[in-house]
Amino acid sequence: MRLHVLSGSMISTTHDERIHDERWDGRLWAALTVLCAVVFLDALDVSMVGVALPSIQADLGLSTSSLQWVVSGYVLGYGGLLLLGGRTADLLGRRRVFLVALAVFAVASLLGGLVDDGALLIAARFVKGISAAFTAPAALSIITTTFAEGPARNRALSIFTASGASGFSLGLVISGLLTGLGWRWTFLMPVPVALIALVAALKFLPRQREERAAGGYDLIGAATITASMLLLVFAVVEAPEAGWGSARTIGSLIAAAALLALFVLAERKVKHPLVRLGILRSGPIVRANLGLVILFGSYVGFQFVAMQYFQNFLHWSALETALAFLPAGLLVAVTSTKMGGLADRFGTARLIVIGSAALAAGYTFFLQIDAHPSLATLVIPGMVLLGVAFALSFPSLNIQATNGVADDEQGLASGLLNTSGQVGGAVVLAIVTAVLTSSTSADPLDGFRSAITVSALFGVAGLVIALTGLRGSRRAAVAAEEKVLETV
Repeated sequence: MRLHVLSGSMISTTHDERIHDERWDGRLWAALTVLCAVVFLDALDVSMVGVALPSIQADLGLSTSSLQWVVSGYVLGYGGLLLLGGRTADLLGRRRVFLVALAVFAVASLLGGLVDDGALLIAARFVKGISAAFTAPAALSIITTTFAEGPARNRALSIFTASGASGFSLGLVISGLLTGLGWRWTFLMPVPVALIALVAALKFLPRQREERAAGGYDLIGAATITASMLLLVFAVVEAPEAGWGSARTIGSLIAAAALLALFVLAERKVKHPLVRLGILRSGPIVRANLGLVILFGSYVGFQFVAMQYFQNFLHWSALETALAFLPAGLLVAVTSTKMGGLADRFGTARLIVIGSAALAAGYTFFLQIDAHPSLATLVIPGMVLLGVAFALSFPSLNIQATNGVADDEQGLASGLLNTSGQVGGAVVLAIVTAVLTSSTSADPLDGFRSAITVSALFGVAGLVIALTGLRGSRRAAVAAEEKVLETV
């Protein structure tokens, strides 16, 4: 039996004991709070810069093509290195990787708020993305190896993932407030929070007796999958400007696919692979990753369109635009502690189905946009539906993606899931942007509706995938009952 030292006492990692007897004292809550604060910062950084972009462009004199890299640079570093970050946490120790990456995040945030050159700002954003690629899977795997699979882990993961969803949703609101003081505050604000979290992590995340993954680094796997993810994200981010049929876009996509094929081949041959391909034989894990591709990707695309609609078409202020997203963020934050109990009672498959239906319905609701949208009958109800979708689906997908995974592969499972979200965000955003910019209609509302339709279609696809999982969970339940009857 393995033991982890946490909260000043020995907490058993034996599944049968921990699932029924998990005591949460002050130090354990403090440790969970630190991890939640960091994932909140990671998610905050993804969304917070959006409202500040016009001010950044005016102050630093950036072109539109350069400006997009203030956002894309972060996504590139984050999405491209998540698998390596998760595996590094398994190999070197989750606490150590978490602390180092958090310190780098704080320094990069400070530099981003002080630089006066667009290239340096983009470089700082890229470094922040890299640091998040290590903190996010390390934090998630600390939770999944500390709390036993079942009610205790579901409760912890619901709080953890709700913190990330809240950070992403509330980032727009916070950015709207800070941009009024100056865009640099959107970069400087995370610095003291990250430093406080770092000090608290040193105190409340004691050195655990972790079971680290066997073997060393799979250098070929790390190089090929990282290069493949970087090329893929680069290709889809640049495609709207370069053209989807351009030689650069097609060449980058072919190269990304070739590197991915080489990665799969290498993982079949090496002794200690970066990604054990057998983990993808699990239907629930595959569905969870596809679900996050759709959930995060469709929302990033919708958010981009909504920002253009609210600010450029309706001429709302940055703060007014940010407040329009507030209902979704508040709903996620308020319901965060309830999701674990719901997952215990109803199962993740059912919650994901309901969340997916709410997601598709929310996007469909916004297809009614016009020149004078009603807050009471359009904006708020639509945002509430999207909030319900995130509140139900996001924690359930995280629970489903890590259930049944051995402790020494929790970093891998976490990295896979986070990679799915980031790559999904980049790909769907690129498609939505292409649809929006290619609209030839004289009425801008037609372009907005077409772009939102893309998010709605992805939402419908997510519902279809979720429904297959519901059938799978029923078959598994029947098989389990039959197995019990055979032993009686």
